[in-house]
Amino acid sequence: MKARFLIWSIFSISFFSMNAQENLSVNMNLKTEPTDKINFNESSIGITFSKKLNAKNQITNTLEYSGLKVNYELLSFKNTENLNQFNKIENTFEIKHDISNATKLELAITPSVNFQQNLDASDFSLFGSFDISQQLNSKTTIKIGVARSAIFGYPKFIPTLSVNYQMNDHSNMLLGFPDSNISYSNNIRNKFSLTNSFNGTFYHLDTPNSFYENATKASLSQMTSAFEYERNVTKNWFLNFKAGYDFNKKYNLQDTDNHRLYDFNTGNGYILGIGIKYKQ
Repeated sequence: MKARFLIWSIFSISFFSMNAQENLSVNMNLKTEPTDKINFNESSIGITFSKKLNAKNQITNTLEYSGLKVNYELLSFKNTENLNQFNKIENTFEIKHDISNATKLELAITPSVNFQQNLDASDFSLFGSFDISQQLNSKTTIKIGVARSAIFGYPKFIPTLSVNYQMNDHSNMLLGFPDSNISYSNNIRNKFSLTNSFNGTFYHLDTPNSFYENATKASLSQMTSAFEYERNVTKNWFLNFKAGYDFNKKYNLQDTDNHRLYDFNTGNGYILGIGIKYKQ
């Protein structure tokens, strides 16, 4: 009980300290990804507050919960009844500081708990990133940084790099790692995007685990290419539709040192998603 209270307090400090800020958005998303032998279904909800403190500083806080349900083909896998539900709660606190009109610093701190059913202090992880961006001209901005992320299915420091090019008033292109996209808006209500991203996560397992007793984590990672369409339905409400494909999909069980103990060999799969967002 004390561990749960401590974890919730860490997430709540930055979240409730911003409850009177200027900008608010709430989003809910559903995503399904069937593969040859396993189906992944994810639902998430997030709340974001942001405020511009002054001419040079802006803060943003996002609290998000996601739940992943995993359905196995019974003839292919046995004793997986305790590997069918995973949960994640994370809070991202961001600070953006303008050094000059052309140079900006961005710092993000993301405490996260990744667990099955029983939340414990050992499920806590700390992620984050540090970036510096430089505007080269009126259309081009380059950003370089470092992040502690789980895009490969386990915590790891990675370099980040991107080049953002504003092609015209309707089109924008972002090329980089781990995310790239090309977006186009034909009017103020419609936005079309082609995206490519490296993404992943992991979940601490409740012990003992009947499927593989030495496993302590379930690890997922993939590269996702997708087409997205966002529709501004009214002034404050947005709908988002996503269709794509996951390449190099990996779903493994790992030990405490992130060594792979079991590979489910899921194969790749297409993804379909729908989301709704409220902004003010």
